[in-house]
Amino acid sequence: MNKLFKFTLLIFIILISNTIAKENFFEEAKILYDEGKFEESKFLFQRNIVFNPKDSQSYLYNDREKEKNINVTLLLDPENENAMYMLIDLKLKKSDYKKVKELSKKFEIICSSLCNKINSINVRLENIEAKEDS
Repeated sequence: MNKLFKFTLLIFIILISNTIAKENFFEEAKILYDEGKFEESKFLFQRNIVFNPKDSQSYLYNDREKEKNINVTLLLDPENENAMYMLIDLKLKKSDYKKVKELSKKFEIICSSLCNKINSINVRLENIEAKEDS
């Protein structure tokens, strides 16, 4: 009887741990983020990263380490156009124009829903280059 109880308990613990590990906190965190509840969403994004480290979306919403997390997202999902656009925008703000040109070429290849952003990236890049030339 004792062995049966231990075996049942072990199976129960394994099933519970698998269920917890498969939880995805991203959707709930995204809803809170969209509502402007950044502190609450940050906790859930971090929790999702712990339980689902290969879920690239959660990395995009941590502002403290934004560039690092965008790079992690692109490492996990190289065709994530949201992450690519965010990195281009960040590099433009940091005046890393060489990197922006390189990323823009990749962005043109992978874009599907954000293709309209290509023109705005090129315009911003041209405006900055024009300012530097004058």
